[in-house]
Amino acid sequence: MRVLHTSDWHLGRSFHRVSLLTAQRAFLDHLVETVRARGIEAVLVAGDVYDRAVPPLAAVELFDEALHRLAGLGVPTVMISGNHDSARRLGVGSGLMRQAGIHLRTDPAACGTPVLLEDEHGPVALYGLPYLEPAMVRQELGARRADHAEVLAAAMERVRTDLAERPAGTRSVVLAHAFVTGGAVSDSERDITVGGVASVPAAVFDGVDYAALGHLHGCQTLTERVRYSGSPLAYSFSEATHRKSMWIIDLDAAGAVTAERVDCPVPRPLARIRGPLERLLDDPALAAHEAAWVEATLTDSSRPHEPMAKLAARFPGIISLVFDPDEGPARSLASYAQRLRGRSDQEIAEDFVEHVRAGRAADADERAELRSVIDDVRVDDLVHEVAR
Repeated sequence: MRVLHTSDWHLGRSFHRVSLLTAQRAFLDHLVETVRARGIEAVLVAGDVYDRAVPPLAAVELFDEALHRLAGLGVPTVMISGNHDSARRLGVGSGLMRQAGIHLRTDPAACGTPVLLEDEHGPVALYGLPYLEPAMVRQELGARRADHAEVLAAAMERVRTDLAERPAGTRSVVLAHAFVTGGAVSDSERDITVGGVASVPAAVFDGVDYAALGHLHGCQTLTERVRYSGSPLAYSFSEATHRKSMWIIDLDAAGAVTAERVDCPVPRPLARIRGPLERLLDDPALAAHEAAWVEATLTDSSRPHEPMAKLAARFPGIISLVFDPDEGPARSLASYAQRLRGRSDQEIAEDFVEHVRAGRAADADERAELRSVIDDVRVDDLVHEVAR
């Protein structure tokens, strides 16, 4: 069976206040054409269909159009909700959509109930594991603790239990939205740390033929059977070097995996440039970036006069300007966002405690209290989001 693995569409997202709707439409055109031209038998979308719980109308209309086009091809589509989606909103109408071959899996309780497809070699069971917020689903799934590894392990136990009851030779695919250990992160992914632990081991997916992952925006192969497709578009300058793509996955009669990477359209390249203003304006080596979206970091010791206007004359696509005077390692003037990049809420809170107490770090009890408060706030936010 040949499936197309994609994820993290983030419909409705902008890039530094620049609308990406046209680029997202071009990607969906490309996806539909790939399905048509490459003999795809099922489309897998591993979460974060939308960029936020209440997406703008234009994003909803684009999603609706994409579903109609996929249904018109007669190719089944399986989608799960991600941490950016409102699972309840995304799941509205799923019963009716199922009749058209669109399978929206947003209910954690249904983790062990697959979408069943057939090819010439027999059945293929596709299990949709939506994003599992530990504190919200722990009791539902019977997990021992409210952390990502435990709730995902409990969900996968349901998958393996169901699979064991199916005919011998049934092949299996799992869609999941999670941070799996070994994956490389980007700046544009929302932190999902709970209880101090955000990642889960790839071994949690043992026992299935393929795990189609979403959440991380870089296309990555963790094992031959566990892969991220990544986002189809760049959503931060940290993704400037990414090759945006989807996976075509072929499962043979025995469940062996063959993977092919299919590039996505690039609406406009990204470039990060750094140096004194005059060098950025004059350096011929930077000519290749004049048609790109540009993030410029100025290292001048004093702030130049009207730098944005001067840079825009050469780089019309400049949309981000950072000041980082190059005064050596003794004095770091990196922006607040740069200093926090890659740090979890827990780490930031512990750093603050150490700072205000003149270098005395939080002890074990204090770290546990901070973790508990952060988790409570996260759960409250989710409850309010669901209630909206």
